[in-house]
Parts: sequence; C-alpha cells; structure tokens
Amino acid sequence: MKVDAPLVTAALSEVPRIAREIERLGYDGVYTFEGPHDPFFPLALAAEHSERLELATAIAVAFARSPMNLAHIGWDLQTFSKGRAILGLGSQIKPHIEKRFSMPWSRPAARMREMVLAIRAIWATWRDGTPLRFEGEIYRHTLMTPFFTPEPTEYPAARIFLAGVGEGMTEVAGEVADGFLVHPFSTPEFLREHTLPALDRGLATSGRTRDAIEISWPVLVVTGETEEGMTAAAAVTRAQLAFYGSTPAYKVVLDAHGWGELQPELNRLSKEGRWDVMASLIDDEMLTTFAVVAPPGEIASLMLARYGDLVDRIAFNAPYRSDPGAWAEALAGFRVP
Repeated sequence: MKVDAPLVTAALSEVPRIAREIERLGYDGVYTFEGPHDPFFPLALAAEHSERLELATAIAVAFARSPMNLAHIGWDLQTFSKGRAILGLGSQIKPHIEKRFSMPWSRPAARMREMVLAIRAIWATWRDGTPLRFEGEIYRHTLMTPFFTPEPTEYPAARIFLAGVGEGMTEVAGEVADGFLVHPFSTPEFLREHTLPALDRGLATSGRTRDAIEISWPVLVVTGETEEGMTAAAAVTRAQLAFYGSTPAYKVVLDAHGWGELQPELNRLSKEGRWDVMASLIDDEMLTTFAVVAPPGEIASLMLARYGDLVDRIAFNAPYRSDPGAWAEALAGFRVP
C-alpha cells in the first residue's frame, strides 16, 4: 500500500525543504488541497525538489476552473515533474461555487463527467494534433491554434482522480477517472456498501475492472504518546467530524450508520457558530467508527486490517500532527516485508 503525506505549509519558501524530507522519510507521494492557498504552486516546487514522489491535488476545486485552465496546469505539471502528476479534482458544494468562486453550478456529477472528458479531449489535441471538437451539454471547446498549444511532452497524460461521497459522483469516477479519492468523512462499512458498488457500476459503463482505478483515502487518525496527547487528538478529530457532519451532502454517510438525525442538529449549530457544542455530540462510538484510534506503534497494523483490502493508498489525516516526521513509526509499519 502506498502512503502519502500532506504538503502543508503557508510559505512557499518552505516547500523545497519539506518535499525533500518527505521523500527522505520514504513516503510515496505528497498532496495539497484547496484551502487558504492555491493547491498547484506547492506541487511545482515539490516536483523541482524531489525525484520520485507522486504529486497530487487532493483536491483542487474543479468547478472553480475551466477544463482548458486545468488542461494547461495538468500538462505543465506532468511535464515538469517528469510524469509524476495526479490531477485530483472535487466538486465542492453549491454555496462555495456560487458565492466564493462566483462560478456556475448545475448537475455536479454530469458537469464533472464532462469536465474530465473535455480535459482529455484537449490533451489529445495537443498530443495528436487533431482538431479540437469537444461539444458537450455544459462545456464546449472547439478552438485551438498552434500559438496556444504547449510543446510536446514525452510523458503520458497526467492521471485524473475524482473525489466523491454520493453515488452519482462516485459512478462518474468509475467511468472516467484514473483514481478515486475517498472523503475523510467515510467508513469501511460505507465504502463496502455504497462507494465500491457505485465505482463498479461506473467501471462497467466504461468496460473496465477495479484494477483500472486507484483508490486513495486520507484516514482520520487519533494518536499520541501519552493519555493527555490522545485526549487532545480526539478533541481535534471530534471537531473535524462535527464540521463534516454538518454538511447536508454528507448526511448519506451518517444515514448508513443510523446517525442521520444528527446531521440537521450539527448544521443548525454550525450556523450559530457553536462549534464546541457540535464536537461534544461526536461520541466515542462515532469517533472509533470514523477514525483509527491507536498509539503510533499500532497505527499501521490497524490501518492495514481495516483498509488493506479496500484502498491502494492512504494518508494520515490529523491536523494536530502535521509534521511528516512525526509519523515515522507508523510509516515504518507499512514497510515491513
């Protein structure tokens, strides 16, 4: 199983040092996300200062950008990294797309499907020189001149991963993507009963099998060297779960475990800014269902037991422990022959 590390830093000047350290520690890849900073700039620097790390956005918000914009970014990052780029895309939710990015929102699963197909059509034009003729219901790309065509590359097209929670978006990933990004707000049971069947339906639509797609999961982890450390880590993770659970689109995960009635309450409290109360509603059963709770030396064995037959790559999702070196003991557990 591959193990990835988040590339978390507010300063681009720190990225070269962090990327070199992540590679030295033995991680397989790094990933950024659409947060306070652009997700692509750090990956360009990480590409320059590493040799083998796979470089992914997990995720970049697809609908904040156009297929042409993402095609250029993916082409350039793939060329610059010598074939190590993964274009990880997610839809976000309607209020953020319309109110934060001032972009259109409609039929997210259908829009994402066209987004991926349009990007691939643009790449095919650049690679093969065939006229650009992508005409979908949402996106249309019918103009490309030599002036705007990038230089040829010796590397294959960047892989495209899609994130999803609902079955519609998950089916799209199975149909058109190279990989699937499991949302942190998920469980092994939800994956087996909802996610994987939806992926299989999408794969069947495109005539592919499960081995054609790579599944990645940034697993929530509660850990610490002392009882006090574990308690503090659990508090952070409870707050994280409460935040995710307040989102209406993620209610389907709570429904699968019989906790659906909690979602409207979390949503109401979030609108009131009562974040401390929200976290207190995440009990121990929910915590251990969504997160791996263990001291550092036991994390790898528990992760492999819970997720080893479900996913191809994982990451330690724990904002309270962002230093990649702090996970050295857990990482070593994945490297035992």
